[in-house]
Amino acid sequence: MKILTGGIGKTETAGAVTALALDGVEVTVSSDMDAALKLRAGQADYYLGTCHTGAGASLGVLVGLLGGDACHTFGRSVPTGDEIAALLADGKKVFGFSVDRIDAVTPALARAMAARRP
Repeated sequence: MKILTGGIGKTETAGAVTALALDGVEVTVSSDMDAALKLRAGQADYYLGTCHTGAGASLGVLVGLLGGDACHTFGRSVPTGDEIAALLADGKKVFGFSVDRIDAVTPALARAMAARRP
């Protein structure tokens, strides 16, 4: 499974995923445009984007190119495991959140994504 990270905290987000050492999970720092193209082509599975508020810039390009149905932003909130599971079950592949929530949101998302692998 491949997770792409982008936005102002892309390196920190990638580091947080890598630190989990999840079996079979690859993480790559990306630009918004490259991530959208890779997701469309099936060359990546998920995208984690960060900005100052988590409410727009973290996902702007991806919403525009992939559509709102594939995307969800948590803003500055920290989602529960049940919320994440429901979003993944609904087909969300692109997630945005505030850069100051990387340490709380990234591990929960990455673990839930890894758990969904066949």
